[in-house]
Amino acid sequence: MNAAITATGQREFHSGAEQQSLSLDFLHEYLLGNYRDLYAATLALDVNDHNAVLIARNLLVTAGEADLGQRRAEGRLIARRLALLPPPRVYRLFRELRRARVNNRRTRAIMRDWLAARPDFAFDAVKYRGAVRDAVRHAHLSPAGELGPFLFTPHRPAAYTTPILETWRRAHYEQAALYRLPYTVAEGFAAKHRIARATFLERIAPRLTRLERLRLQESARGLKVDAVRADLTTMPLTRLASYVLALSLDDRVRRRAELTAALRAAARRTAGDQAGSWGAVAAVLDDSFSAYGSGHKRRRPLAVALACHFLLEALAAEYTPLWLSGRTDALLVHPYGATPLGERILDGLEHGFEREPGRLVIVSDGWDNSPPGLAGEVLRIWRTRLDPDHGCAVVHLNPVYDAADFDVRRLAPTVPTAGIRDAENLVALVELARFAEGRTGIFELRAHLARRVEGFLREDA
Repeated sequence: MNAAITATGQREFHSGAEQQSLSLDFLHEYLLGNYRDLYAATLALDVNDHNAVLIARNLLVTAGEADLGQRRAEGRLIARRLALLPPPRVYRLFRELRRARVNNRRTRAIMRDWLAARPDFAFDAVKYRGAVRDAVRHAHLSPAGELGPFLFTPHRPAAYTTPILETWRRAHYEQAALYRLPYTVAEGFAAKHRIARATFLERIAPRLTRLERLRLQESARGLKVDAVRADLTTMPLTRLASYVLALSLDDRVRRRAELTAALRAAARRTAGDQAGSWGAVAAVLDDSFSAYGSGHKRRRPLAVALACHFLLEALAAEYTPLWLSGRTDALLVHPYGATPLGERILDGLEHGFEREPGRLVIVSDGWDNSPPGLAGEVLRIWRTRLDPDHGCAVVHLNPVYDAADFDVRRLAPTVPTAGIRDAENLVALVELARFAEGRTGIFELRAHLARRVEGFLREDA
């Protein structure tokens, strides 16, 4: 579970992409071969998209190793998870299955049903034409109407009656038509027609999705294109934290009120009806240099810590943030310095001992190095000598997969550790972390997964 939440096979601060991929592939093969039912059940949990696709692919590739009951259960889980994934991920999965020559009846049915459920298949055919063509061919489908000719002989018809298909055809020679296409398709036509970037962004702005606006906002600002403005208050919390950290410190200071209000609005939306219900909470938040992540996952660990900060602020009745650097201005955090986790955990526990908080939450990659091992000793003594009755709940949330250990790095055996990718999953992960503490067993874990699977599939009913 920790691996499926945090690992993406990309380079991390302490390990390269090849090491990450090898470790993750081995873990998937091990779980698939030894605990197939639990492996499939993880599709009902908050795993990241990369691992959801890997799980679905592995289950379909090895369908011959499953009995009839397992195949039926897996088929329902795969179909439900594919419905929640971004379309590009699903189309890449279909292409991988085609290359792997996986074309059994269940695979074709899953592909057929997913394609049939798309809200606007003509839109998909324009935006992902090559991938849609491969999926249709592999699943032995015959698209109705003009979609067949468009996918396989797109330039043969003199005109299309389907509006978006006709718009695509006209965009080859008419500049005005490209502004009625999806941004990713229109961008290619803009380059073909040699349209100035500022002009293109100005006119394509009404067609941009919410996340496209966020991604393009700063480059558009540099080109003085005011039409590309994202409504930050509607953005997902962790995505918004990543956007804030990508800004310069001067920009963050200048836009302090706007950015802080947006982060708090996203946090309150994520907390929902649990806002203010967690009592007193102290948080140790990692902004050391390793929180930079890597060139592939730039500032991702720090973005998770920043998002958790604002979410915990919304969940707690009384909240004390403790950044490793000693900074008190969360909006200006940046990756810098060593990782004195032990000292800051002492500060958090001292605060907890005096005020009896409900929780101490640690958000860190776990590479305690100033001095090494202090955090583990502090937590061991706290649990075994000072608070053996667990009066203060301590949980460690780690956003970085440790390829060498096939898990996220832990601080102490006596403290539960859970992997985290998005702060939006914090509440569920704190519940799941109790299984990592060793105070519950495999039967409780199976019961928990069974409840999650039942609820996951019920949402699709």
